[in-house]
Amino acid sequence: MTKATPATARDSSNASNVSAESDDRDATQAGLITPVIRALKLLRFVADGGSTANMSEVGRRIGVNRVTVMRLLATLEHEGVLEPLPHGGHRLGLGFLTLSAAALAGEDHLATARRVLTRVTSETGLSSYLTVLDGTQVRYLLCETPALPLVSNIRAGSRVTAHLTAPGRSLLAHLSPERRRALLGPEPLAAATAQSARTFAALDAQLARDRETGCAWSQDGFEAGIDACAAAVLDAQGRPLAALSVAGPRSLVGTDTLSRERTAAVVKSGAADLTVLLADAPAFLAAAERA
Repeated sequence: MTKATPATARDSSNASNVSAESDDRDATQAGLITPVIRALKLLRFVADGGSTANMSEVGRRIGVNRVTVMRLLATLEHEGVLEPLPHGGHRLGLGFLTLSAAALAGEDHLATARRVLTRVTSETGLSSYLTVLDGTQVRYLLCETPALPLVSNIRAGSRVTAHLTAPGRSLLAHLSPERRRALLGPEPLAAATAQSARTFAALDAQLARDRETGCAWSQDGFEAGIDACAAAVLDAQGRPLAALSVAGPRSLVGTDTLSRERTAAVVKSGAADLTVLLADAPAFLAAAERA
């Protein structure tokens, strides 16, 4: 007698099949190669720490069936892109790691970072910036602007007191209160607008909110009519290495919750990518010094 499949399992399997079919149609309409898309989804899943021990669960997560997961794993193993772990599951293989290392070796850190900024500007329609702490200031290393009239006075090479800007706040949020006080000096703190924190108590409260949300927002915080969002790029020890930010007129940034959440998501995703790409902190900082 055939054993009945639990309804929840059937529902999950059906949902994965529907998702895969939808992806297939979208890929076909766009002239894309579906198996390649599926393989990349699986690679991203493993790179993000996902376990391949339960292939049905993997299929559910990436929107393909169990048999396809098995075939993808076998193919990627064969090519050295994935390798099996002794106790089950997979990790990125040496073939993938050497390919990645070779690609990154051909670019300096700032050139790599600029590629992320270009993507962020394309996805948000806003100017994007890469900044580092430089004493009490943030220094703008890179700037990528959309095809719009210049709306901000900030550009590559600009220096601004750190706590007055969104990127500066995102960096300061990852320093200890003692380090911030030593860095910024005595109260009252410098102010650019009525929103600027003038005391460490006010700044600490502001930075606590920034840490909680994972990004710092500024509305008219430094330049009138300009809103900005920033997220920190951290090194392997969780220390602030740089900050990725976007800025633009409020009419373009949007005031509704959904628009701002989308912008924040792009900024945080870009900062996460830079955290990986700029993991070699000494080399990045050396490149920053030369900029």
